[in-house]
Amino acid sequence: MNKLNILFYAAAAATAIAGIIHVVLGIPSNNPNSQILFVVGGIVQIFWVVPMVRKWGTPWYFVGLGGTVVFIMIWVITRIPENFITGRGGRISDNGMLTEAFQIGFVGIVIAILVLEKRMSLKN
Repeated sequence: MNKLNILFYAAAAATAIAGIIHVVLGIPSNNPNSQILFVVGGIVQIFWVVPMVRKWGTPWYFVGLGGTVVFIMIWVITRIPENFITGRGGRISDNGMLTEAFQIGFVGIVIAILVLEKRMSLKN
């Protein structure tokens, strides 16, 4: 197994774990808006294992990258007091930090995949 294949599996694992955490955290929510965001977003993250493992191509990697960056930005913004989304600063939980760590890991790995694929295409 070459290094690039390992990166695809690592990206798939990172997004799957973040997605599972989102689904688990979203189910017992009292807020229907955050419940929908967490459950639907988590399901999409879990689905994103397929494009990564099956190597569907650059457009798919960019969509996954963009969606994950949006999820990270929402988390960061909602931690700021008096933010425009919730109007208050959310608490920073262990589960939230764990989810963000896997999402940031996914972003880094996908960027590495894109760079390596670009380098490989330039050599050919």
